[in-house]
Amino acid sequence: MKKFSDNSKGSKGFYAALGISAVMIGSACYFAYDQGEKMTNDLTAKQIQAEKELEAAVDKRVENIPKGTTPAYRLTTPNVTSVPKPAATAPPVETLPAEAIIIDPAEPVIEEIPEEAAPVATAGLANVKPPIADFGDVVGSFSGGELIKNPTTGSWQTHNGTDLAAEVGTEVYAVSNGEVTEITNDSIWGVTVVLNHHNGYVTRYCGLSDGLSVQQGDMLVSGDLIGTVGNTADIESAIAPHLHIEMLHNGSYIDPMAELNK
Repeated sequence: MKKFSDNSKGSKGFYAALGISAVMIGSACYFAYDQGEKMTNDLTAKQIQAEKELEAAVDKRVENIPKGTTPAYRLTTPNVTSVPKPAATAPPVETLPAEAIIIDPAEPVIEEIPEEAAPVATAGLANVKPPIADFGDVVGSFSGGELIKNPTTGSWQTHNGTDLAAEVGTEVYAVSNGEVTEITNDSIWGVTVVLNHHNGYVTRYCGLSDGLSVQQGDMLVSGDLIGTVGNTADIESAIAPHLHIEMLHNGSYIDPMAELNK
């Protein structure tokens, strides 16, 4: 009898717990439903309000629109293709026959004068004059790149100029027009004057005396006095007094006699 009573008490507790759970679940569902309905109502109210504002904006009259502009309430603009006006063509120009064109003989005819061509550099030196008065006695010839024995040093080397016999003090002249571009007292070639003829030709006078008649920058004319023959070129001191003269054309040594004998 006691056993049956215990079982009855457990059943009552189980049903009581089950009832409490059901109540809680029902409350939660009701709360969720209530909140969802409120949110739905809020969204519906906002949507209705937005639609009303849109309708009011569409129906609202827009004033003070600048001429030629699209009204603000027009959502789309129809595509209007403008038809271009046909281009005006010039009337054809009537061509006159050659015999119909008459030139007034009293009207002067202006002819175009061609520009003068730049002077062409002469082939060789212009207005050549001898470098010394008694020109012609050669004591040392131009070697043309070949090695020859130097009487002073005894070594074999090229002789890039021509040695013209002349006593010390003999006057030396410019062989052609040119500018004195360099004056040096070389330890090998002595007092040296460089005359640039500005046409690709350069003349070098070596072994001169100290007293020169020119200075760097002077512009000389053929036959102008440069200085006098000296004995200052140590590399050729074993040779009788002479003028050592060199010529270059476009930077290359040439035989001075080929130009002086023209």
